[in-house]
Amino acid sequence: MTCCGPSRRTFLGAVGLTALLSATGAGGTSPARAQWNPLVATDLEVVTVTDTSVVLTWTTGTPHPVGLLPAEAGGEVRIGPADSPRAPVLVHADAERTPFHYAEIHGLEPGRTYRFEVWSDGVRATPGLNPATVIPGTPEATGEFTTLVPPPGRLVRTLALANDVHYGETVSGVVVGQFPPGFRQAPDLPPYPEVMLSALLDDLRAPDRGAQRLLLAGDLTAEATPAEVNGVRRALDGWGRQGRDYLAVRGNHDRPHIGDDYRSCSALGDHFDCWGPQFNGRQQLIADEIGGLRVIGLDTSQLDASGGRIERPQFERLAELLRTEPDQPTLVFGHHPVTRESGYSNIAGPGFILDQADSAELQALYARSPGVFLQHSGHTHRNRRTRPDTDCAVEFLEVAAVKEYPGGYSLLRLYEGGYMVNFYKTRTAAARRWSGVTRGEFLGLQPFYTLGTCADRNHVVLRDFSGVARITA
Repeated sequence: MTCCGPSRRTFLGAVGLTALLSATGAGGTSPARAQWNPLVATDLEVVTVTDTSVVLTWTTGTPHPVGLLPAEAGGEVRIGPADSPRAPVLVHADAERTPFHYAEIHGLEPGRTYRFEVWSDGVRATPGLNPATVIPGTPEATGEFTTLVPPPGRLVRTLALANDVHYGETVSGVVVGQFPPGFRQAPDLPPYPEVMLSALLDDLRAPDRGAQRLLLAGDLTAEATPAEVNGVRRALDGWGRQGRDYLAVRGNHDRPHIGDDYRSCSALGDHFDCWGPQFNGRQQLIADEIGGLRVIGLDTSQLDASGGRIERPQFERLAELLRTEPDQPTLVFGHHPVTRESGYSNIAGPGFILDQADSAELQALYARSPGVFLQHSGHTHRNRRTRPDTDCAVEFLEVAAVKEYPGGYSLLRLYEGGYMVNFYKTRTAAARRWSGVTRGEFLGLQPFYTLGTCADRNHVVLRDFSGVARITA
């Protein structure tokens, strides 16, 4: 076995004990195939639930003395209304055999509960050992999901929220030194940040996604070298135009650096900024208006730290913008999460998010600006909604990383009467493979931390957006 392919030891940890329990019969078998089957179907996740669709993913493998090896298999999804006496019916069959399965079903009714079953070659898929998918009440545990009820009025805008591409990175999942063991792409395959970014950009132009803007909340690069910054800018420009199709802000990985590798970039004292000339200057916000919707991007990076700050000139500029039109519908995005709940629930602790004093000032500013309705953050590589610390009607949303499991982005669909958030995994074969492999990060605990609950990933908020103009391009 190599360190890099889908049979890597740490991928075996990704399927975990649930897979091995399934192999002994816990997952069940169909009546037509009652004999023992060495195939295991596991890691079942109801990833996305919209008003009219659902996305399910799972993996298949075969038992091995050291764990579970990925194995190609077919896949079927059966769905039926939960209030119907009929059994669920076949609605999806995989076009190709694969270890990494992705099924998207459309044509469902809003606000209706459905039963579902997922099968691969006669073996029923079961969830992995992850509280987000096995505790009572979760769709995977109950075998049921309920579609969302969209906000009233017409759909007026679709925005994509993404972060943490880490372009140029070669090892994923390492925290300190060589611990925990990291993941490398197979040497005969393209670098995984490029695979995952390409899959993201391909997705957003698809008719069933239809994103009109892409907001990138930082850490586009691994260490902001000239080659990394130029490479990610080139990839984004091949998809659209900065300022019109996409907006990007800086994360801590994109900060100015020191050293000879950076001396060709703009000097900031003893640091050199390669990001600024390609995107925007250090601690400078960006602002855009799209048919009455105001979008503000914050640079929350520090020079030599992973935590976040907002320096005084940027705060003053933000306050000025919000003061002029406090009621205008406004979406803010920046790399670092904001709330105390985020600080105490992320694995790196309160020092990893926005500085406490800056967070308090920012939320007080939002309380005086009722048009601000959502702040999109990255940095923690997880899907999570947290509560504000002050009396402000703002959703603080963390979106999982593009670069690794669960490997995706959120769509924010604005209606005249509110908005709907849905997280999607990217779906090319190469992206599904890499996401499946990196389930094993952090000794197999990656899904426990990063997937988030179904409600974190998929929810509706009622809000008045009647003044936002409808555009289709």
